[in-house]
Amino acid sequence: MDCAVNLSNDSAIRHMKNKPIKISKIIKLTNLTAAILATTLLWPSFTMGKEPSQTVGEEQPPTQDYIRTTVNNYFIPDVDVIRMDNNKLSLINALDDGRPVMMNFIFASCSAICPMLSHTFMQVQKKLGKESQNVHLVSISIDPENDTPAVLQAYAKKFQAGSQWDFYTGKLESSVAIQKAFNVYRGDKMNHSSVILMRAKPGKPWFRLEGFASPQAVMDEYRTMLENSK
Repeated sequence: MDCAVNLSNDSAIRHMKNKPIKISKIIKLTNLTAAILATTLLWPSFTMGKEPSQTVGEEQPPTQDYIRTTVNNYFIPDVDVIRMDNNKLSLINALDDGRPVMMNFIFASCSAICPMLSHTFMQVQKKLGKESQNVHLVSISIDPENDTPAVLQAYAKKFQAGSQWDFYTGKLESSVAIQKAFNVYRGDKMNHSSVILMRAKPGKPWFRLEGFASPQAVMDEYRTMLENSK
């Protein structure tokens, strides 16, 4: 920013002595920088183990979405998972109950990407309204050794998960197999990326959203997926 003053002009100098100068600092942020700053301000209440307040839980003003959408066919591995209510079942049965599925991968102690993904799902279930009972939201732990059913229950409560939103844990090898099957395995939980997977119904391909998608962007992709599945 150019704040230079021409000191060679005596009248200008006298004018400045008699009248205070107001300088407005203009900070230009790129959409990505703004998103990072918004994230920094938004997530502390989640990462400190508190339930989101009504203010935090409300949808924030939309920001630019940075997502890449692809359509893929994934083979669901034949492994068992444990739901947060301590019920053991096969992943195939969990996902193939006839409902559309929205799925992400999280771990409870994560303080960056996971709270963002979970907050997005929290807002999506609100946007779905009554329709949310017919959509299966799924969050699979990539840290099953620490994410017990009790831990996931507390995590689900923090993000106001409804009955249609299930959290799953299980054996480490099962979690790794699931991550590899859906191409989200990165070797270490700290290296995982932001991915949301959606499928209209069993036998249909999966929509894969990579990047930081707003709740509205997720809803838009969901509607597109349903339309394409007819």
